[in-house]
Amino acid sequence: MEPPAAAWGLLSVTGTEVRAGRREPCVLSLGRRSGRYGIVIHSQEKENSDPDYIPINSRFKCVQEAEETLLIDIATNTGCKVRIQGDETAERLFEIPDEERCLGFLSEVQSIQEAHLKASLPEPKDSASWHQVEKNLPGLSQASSLGALGFEDDFNTLSLEEKRNMQNHQMGSRREPPPPPVPQNRQFPREREGTSRDQPKVTNTMRKMFLPSTQSGQREGLIKHVLAKREKAYVNLHNFRFFVGTWNVNGQSPDSGLEPWLVCDTEPPDFYCIGFQELDLSTEAFFYFDSAKEQEWLAAVEKSLHPQAKYKKVQIVRLVGMMLLIFAKKDQLSNIREIMTESVGTGIMGKMGNKGGVAVRFVFHNTTFCIVNSHLAAHVEDFERRNQDYKDICARMSFVTPDDSLPQLNIMKHDVVIWLGDLNYRLCLPDASEVKSLITKNDLQKLLTYDQLNIQRTQKKAFADFTEGEIKFIPTYKYDSKTDRWDSSGKCRVPAWCDRILWRGGNINQLRYCSHMDLKTSDHKPVSALFRIGVKVVDEQKYRKLFEDIVRIMDRMENDFLPSLELSRREFEFENVKFRQLQKQKFQITNNGQVTCHFSFIPKLNDSHYCKPWLRAEPCEGYLEPDESTDISLDVYVSKDSVTLLNSGEDKIEDILVLHLDRGKDYFLTISGTYLPSCFGTSLEALCRMRRPIREVPVTKLIDLGEDSFLEKEKSVLQMGSLDSEEASGMPLQVPKEIWLLVDHLFKHACHQEDLFQTPGMQEELEQIIDCLDTSIPETIPGGNHSVAEALLIFLEALPEPVICYELYQRCLDWSHNSRLCRQVIFQLPRSHRSVFRYLMSFLRELLRYSEDNNVSVAMIAALFSSLLLRPPPNLMAKQTQQDRQRAINFLYSFLLAGDEE
Repeated sequence: MEPPAAAWGLLSVTGTEVRAGRREPCVLSLGRRSGRYGIVIHSQEKENSDPDYIPINSRFKCVQEAEETLLIDIATNTGCKVRIQGDETAERLFEIPDEERCLGFLSEVQSIQEAHLKASLPEPKDSASWHQVEKNLPGLSQASSLGALGFEDDFNTLSLEEKRNMQNHQMGSRREPPPPPVPQNRQFPREREGTSRDQPKVTNTMRKMFLPSTQSGQREGLIKHVLAKREKAYVNLHNFRFFVGTWNVNGQSPDSGLEPWLVCDTEPPDFYCIGFQELDLSTEAFFYFDSAKEQEWLAAVEKSLHPQAKYKKVQIVRLVGMMLLIFAKKDQLSNIREIMTESVGTGIMGKMGNKGGVAVRFVFHNTTFCIVNSHLAAHVEDFERRNQDYKDICARMSFVTPDDSLPQLNIMKHDVVIWLGDLNYRLCLPDASEVKSLITKNDLQKLLTYDQLNIQRTQKKAFADFTEGEIKFIPTYKYDSKTDRWDSSGKCRVPAWCDRILWRGGNINQLRYCSHMDLKTSDHKPVSALFRIGVKVVDEQKYRKLFEDIVRIMDRMENDFLPSLELSRREFEFENVKFRQLQKQKFQITNNGQVTCHFSFIPKLNDSHYCKPWLRAEPCEGYLEPDESTDISLDVYVSKDSVTLLNSGEDKIEDILVLHLDRGKDYFLTISGTYLPSCFGTSLEALCRMRRPIREVPVTKLIDLGEDSFLEKEKSVLQMGSLDSEEASGMPLQVPKEIWLLVDHLFKHACHQEDLFQTPGMQEELEQIIDCLDTSIPETIPGGNHSVAEALLIFLEALPEPVICYELYQRCLDWSHNSRLCRQVIFQLPRSHRSVFRYLMSFLRELLRYSEDNNVSVAMIAALFSSLLLRPPPNLMAKQTQQDRQRAINFLYSFLLAGDEE
């Protein structure tokens, strides 16, 4: 390594390194190894040791922390704190007392890194080599204080000609147009989890970051945005044929060829989009275990595709019984990119994936597609649950983009959306014989006026923006399996069009929509539709010309104008925030500048996310043309992940959001509010010591109870005794009153309830139940049995420490093969945890006595409750294997089957 030269001036600084609270004197300098620049760290305490070397490359990160005073721009020289992280080195903290010298040193570092990035760009045209860059290094410090696009204070002193020359030099290796952008004339609804490692967007006022692509990345984003807005100038529509099919196979295996369904057109389609429901009805499948049925039906499909074309599987996604397959002609594969999958379970608490949706999204040429296969809630009367399932899938399904700097995509942010599946909407006619009579008369139009999906779409309760083709086929549900006879069982289900295909988007023409009566494997008939879809294909010559025009215009505009925003408000107060109850407030931002601007919410110093976990901004980033406005929604929602800290007072409804404008200023938004504590998310120990509803307990008392709950747990572990002999009036309750109220209600009213713990509750009823338990000790719990059952599960899931404590988790798995050892573990639980476990087991054993009525099985109960009562510690959650889940289920089996005798 070449030794650093003190004569290099700003190329070295003296300071201290902070390690584990100690400060070690050191010198930071720039050095070279094998022709590459890096940071050399000389420790003055270890003079004889080799210096550390951190190369400056694309993964190098250097952050100057700001003192609090810097937020109000006081002009003082208070020194700098600098964090440096290399490719394979942990982050290191340095304190440099001479701020002016430090800033000069950091400018040199930034210049070298930007030169490195330009030299390593992949474009062949005008790409700089390292020896060319090195020649320019001495002069780089003049431009090193430029901002992200080169237009901050120092730049303003240059002449207009110098500015343009510098811009042309900076963009010289970027003249090749990027791939055509997918249109982004839409705002993305959700912030991604975490922040981009390569392009954090933070302001100079708060801290200075030197990272790759700050300049080229922001500029490229603006160019892509403008290109997408003017997409019509360089794309042509080409038609492609899409076959879409759906079939609920009722847990059966394929027993015949699928050609009557998949090859019903003479011309082969370009794409197949095939969805199955109820692929596997086993209890194991309900809890996301593997299924052999997947391979059986995949093989059956592959054998039955159109013989006049060669196809290749693009993607497959499965959630329990829902499976979606995408096939494309082999000669179209090169035009498909950005393929992603996602799934959402809407079964009770999302723990059971027997209902929900799976989806595949992709870009074909320049058109974005999202194909959704769903299985919604059953039963004639439960159309509102189906509506809720649809809304849940839309709200929760999002695709993580390959470019980590972009927000996630949701279903509706695609050019073409095709939604297929067993949507389960029925007919509002209770008399099966009347329905069958109308079918016999072929009076389908009259029947369709009673179709729940048509009614809900008309009332805009679900699928409001979707289109469905005219239905000219008889209902596809319910038949006796292996026949064409209507259901002859004791339930005698009313025929219904459960299986549907809908779409939204432009340039879509449905050529055919029909059922396939020849296939008799299931109690449903398969349905298919054929679409001719106009796909946007890029004209490369037009695209290149437009790209060059935009770059020229942007060079001229950016040299003369800085972006600016106007906000309609900056302070937001959320009153009476409650657990699982969403609150929204909106404000408007307007681009009052003269250039297109990019805005984004960015993390504050030392934060990894731009907001606290109970807060979300939607959209969290986007582009605005001059004079264009957009509404931003601030959503406050307290989930199980944030409720405990708010209950205990360790967190409050307080936050500051930083809305950042590329090449512009930052705007600070103040969030405040009041939170109403909930028994959900409060520890069992604290609840056992509350004889009044939690809202009647003073906040200071809640904090004391939270602090005492750990001591209470430790004390009860040592005592290892029963509560039977301790009935003093001041003693804690054996089980929290909230658990007793929920379980007692279910014991009295729900033992015979069909599909208990398998059907989700209603959102409004769940809110009422939570409010009721937080504010009173009611004689009766509001809401239906399914809602009360889900409320119990939500309560158990939200506990900060599960019923079986984290420290005993591994022991429970290890001893799950021996019922005597299992009981021994329960005896080691803290008093309140032990009492709750025994109380719940007694109730569940009673429930299983009525399994013929409620369809509750030991396997289902063990699988569901093991995931709530026996949760792995947070640090092991991601490492939990299928074998671990099975051992947790086995642990509960012994208590459900044999009782809990001591």
